[in-house]
Amino acid sequence: MSGDISGRPKPLLLLVVAISLQSVSGLSDDHPGSKDAVIADANPSNSSSNTRHEVLFICLGVVGIALLFVFLLKLWEKKKREEQHARLLRLFEEDDELELELGLRD
Repeated sequence: MSGDISGRPKPLLLLVVAISLQSVSGLSDDHPGSKDAVIADANPSNSSSNTRHEVLFICLGVVGIALLFVFLLKLWEKKKREEQHARLLRLFEEDDELELELGLRD
């Protein structure tokens, strides 16, 4: 009987519950014996300075990535424009050859 609810827990369910409990306890940063907590309590101005440096580095990273994307966009636009210009030139060159073949022009 597949729909039978017995008092015996399923092994897969136990595995999922065990993993979820481990991940929940791993998300907590408040460990009483943590070195970072002891250092931060001893020197609070250093932690705010570290936070400022982290924010500064994150902002610089975001600006750097944005500049890289703008550079790549401009490079792509230039390449696309050159391809369109080359296609246009080929179109007119083919027209001249077509006119010669039809005898419209000497």
